[in-house]
Amino acid sequence: MFLGKIGNLRRWVVRMIRSDGTHAAIFLIPSLVGVTIFFFLPFGIGFYYSLVDTPIDGKFVGIRNYVDLLGNNSFRRAIWNTFLFTVLCVPINMLLSLLLASLLNGRVFGQRWFRIAFLSPLVIPVASIVLIWQIFFDLNGILNHWLNAWGMASKDWMEGGSALYIAIMIYVWKNVGYNMLLFLAGLQNIPIDHYEAARIDGAGRWRQWRSITLVYLTPTTFFVFIMSIINSFKVFRETYMLAGPYPHPSLYMLQHFMNNMFQQLDYQKMTSAAFMMATVIVMLVMILFMVERRFSRWL
Repeated sequence: MFLGKIGNLRRWVVRMIRSDGTHAAIFLIPSLVGVTIFFFLPFGIGFYYSLVDTPIDGKFVGIRNYVDLLGNNSFRRAIWNTFLFTVLCVPINMLLSLLLASLLNGRVFGQRWFRIAFLSPLVIPVASIVLIWQIFFDLNGILNHWLNAWGMASKDWMEGGSALYIAIMIYVWKNVGYNMLLFLAGLQNIPIDHYEAARIDGAGRWRQWRSITLVYLTPTTFFVFIMSIINSFKVFRETYMLAGPYPHPSLYMLQHFMNNMFQQLDYQKMTSAAFMMATVIVMLVMILFMVERRFSRWL
């Protein structure tokens, strides 16, 4: 009887070793270790710093750092600017990407070169991009030279309300090619038979777009929407290199605030702001996925 139990145990172990789940777990272990060490562990340490008064031998203060942060004028300005930047740049970027993808989905002369041209901002180093924009928008730059030639006065474009719109333009210029490629892939995966059947039934272009294109593009649209929002929070490099750590108030983003807190060794405000931003992004993405599922069922 004992030997029978040993035999059953051995067969169970062999079955587990040969199962697909075990093989998948073995391959996932390196990734899980990497994510734990380089993501979850620093995130947990950052959350701990946001709950103490000093990083070394700190005393637990609960949510006091978060309350102080919400009362900080610079933080509130950074939140508003980041929100305004996201609300403005994401719809512009998506609409322009969809329009370009629709145009390139047809028979266009030089289609391949247009795709390469729109994707080129993704592979050009950020420093080179910023240098070009600095030369264009500087007080003694190209744009002011053109204005002077037309008899108009020079303007410091980065020291006024126009700074935010310049940042939006750079964001759109850099990301429109990537989103266009995603929309183009979504459009090319729509079966042509559906359009032919709709035309035979007498459906016009608008009805075809609403009942076929929009339905098939829904998953792609939500994915592009989520990626655009996430990318809008990562525009810090361009704005930092363009206007420095303390830009015009209209361009002061959350990333500027956290970077300046890091340079001032104020880890409590920095980690509190980072944790709040991460929480908002995660909640926003979860809500968008729920909306996407409901919207797909409705269509």
